[in-house]
Amino acid sequence: MRLLASCAVALLASQLMPHGATAQEHGTSSDASALMLVLREAPGANKPDDVIVPAERATSSDAGWFDYLGDMQLHFVFDDGKTLRDASAQDLRTFQLTPNQAVRVAVQNIKRVYGEPEIKRGNGGLMLIQGRSADFSGSYLLDREFWQSLLAQAPSGLVVAAPKRGGLLFAPLADAKSVERLRKMIGPLHAGSGRGKLSSGLYLFKDNRWTVFQPPSPE
Repeated sequence: MRLLASCAVALLASQLMPHGATAQEHGTSSDASALMLVLREAPGANKPDDVIVPAERATSSDAGWFDYLGDMQLHFVFDDGKTLRDASAQDLRTFQLTPNQAVRVAVQNIKRVYGEPEIKRGNGGLMLIQGRSADFSGSYLLDREFWQSLLAQAPSGLVVAAPKRGGLLFAPLADAKSVERLRKMIGPLHAGSGRGKLSSGLYLFKDNRWTVFQPPSPE
């Protein structure tokens, strides 16, 4: 059984490997049409809800970084098709966007340039979500319309893992076997993700909001 579990983890890790993307329609690196967002790990954090607040751990007081959920931070960036540049809180003020409004703009920009989130069947009944850019695959966690559409098919809720930046894994809460598989796999998947680590927790989407389902590991 231990060998089978190790093989399953290896397979899922390979499915989450970054894959290439071709930019289609970017704005300049200083206007709102190029504003996007990425999720990054905040080791040791465990924020219980998805209310966006300025990050306690930021490189400067004007950084466009926000504490999001569990051990994840939200970083606003500009994408010019070749590089990502950090956006600042002042950039959001210049665009007259609140953080929540900026999330909606950033998600729409990601989908315009890199496409809608794609769902693939993963190993052992788990489902995998990716886009055409590994940098932004985890960002689909912020696409509430997408998750609401999935919730219509699984009204009891959806359990989601974001162990690394290359994609998201999920299972319906009602699928006890798949949820238990996520519980067992999240630790090894996260630990084996190297510099691409994202989150060691599991998260529940229900009632149009995210909460912590299984707390992330302490730092």
